[in-house]
Amino acid sequence: MTLICSFLSTVWPEHPYQLSAISGDASFRRYFRVHYQGKNYVLMDSPPMLEDGQRFVAVQQAFLASGLRVPLILQQDLAAGLLLLEDLGDQLLLDLLSSETADHWYPQALAELVKIRTITSTSQGPLPLFDRAFLLREMQLFIDWFVKVHLSLELSNDELAMLATLFDVLADAALEQPQAGMHRDYHARNLMVLANQQLAVIDFQDIVIGPVSYDAVSLLKDCYKRWPDEFVVQQRDEFFRQLQQSAVLDASWTRERFAKSFDLMGLQRHIKVCGIFSRLYHRDGKAGYLADLPRVLDYVIDAAVQYPECQAFCQLLQQKIQPRLLEVIACGQ
Repeated sequence: MTLICSFLSTVWPEHPYQLSAISGDASFRRYFRVHYQGKNYVLMDSPPMLEDGQRFVAVQQAFLASGLRVPLILQQDLAAGLLLLEDLGDQLLLDLLSSETADHWYPQALAELVKIRTITSTSQGPLPLFDRAFLLREMQLFIDWFVKVHLSLELSNDELAMLATLFDVLADAALEQPQAGMHRDYHARNLMVLANQQLAVIDFQDIVIGPVSYDAVSLLKDCYKRWPDEFVVQQRDEFFRQLQQSAVLDASWTRERFAKSFDLMGLQRHIKVCGIFSRLYHRDGKAGYLADLPRVLDYVIDAAVQYPECQAFCQLLQQKIQPRLLEVIACGQ
């Protein structure tokens, strides 16, 4: 806290301020609300050894330049990992969503992806590529953290070989899509609703160049809130039509082809998320994500059951992995 107090004292040397902790995210960053002379600000504490503050600033500038609403950076000390940000309030989109409001908010959230797709570089250079190595590294988290650590399961050589084949299939499907700017964690907890009803985007620093469906999958197959399949299909199809009309997808992309690619993209993401949520608990001591694991695994099973190339994986999920997760939950994890 000494660094924080020293930083704020340089910003406001003559007047007192009030500091209170607010909820963080899945990273090593911490957030504080600062009250000063009747106004609120947000202080982001981003340890330089663990988080790249310079990248955050570069991406924030790129988002602003693309017409996206993001928190403004008011003061910064990147050597200390401290940034004073505009306070956008507390109204997450997630808290406003219901069966009555979803038709209003989801088209707006999907429309913001048009702007995100235009971002291909920042002042630091071209964005990283969400390439095969990246995709496979993410899916390996499923084995390393979800299966081995959280479930305490050992997989046979045949099972590991099956997963390696499946992961290659999912990587192929992702790389077949057109590639564009991709938020990487675009969902209703990372969208805020401002007083003027505009959507603001947060947690954007991990943007890459990746498949055009990824952010839409992340939004519509949200790890924290599940919608009826009919609603997801409706929004997915409208998103598909928009991609066609804007020539992001060429004529070879039929509705059926896109639907399958969308499902396989979701399968890749949710496989990864099972590993991420497990790692957040076992490595970082963040237990809050465990309650969402059953929902995420349901997404995995529901996608896998639809396609022949995923049937061996589906059997493993239904016969071994899901029953073991239920046992672990019954033991209080």
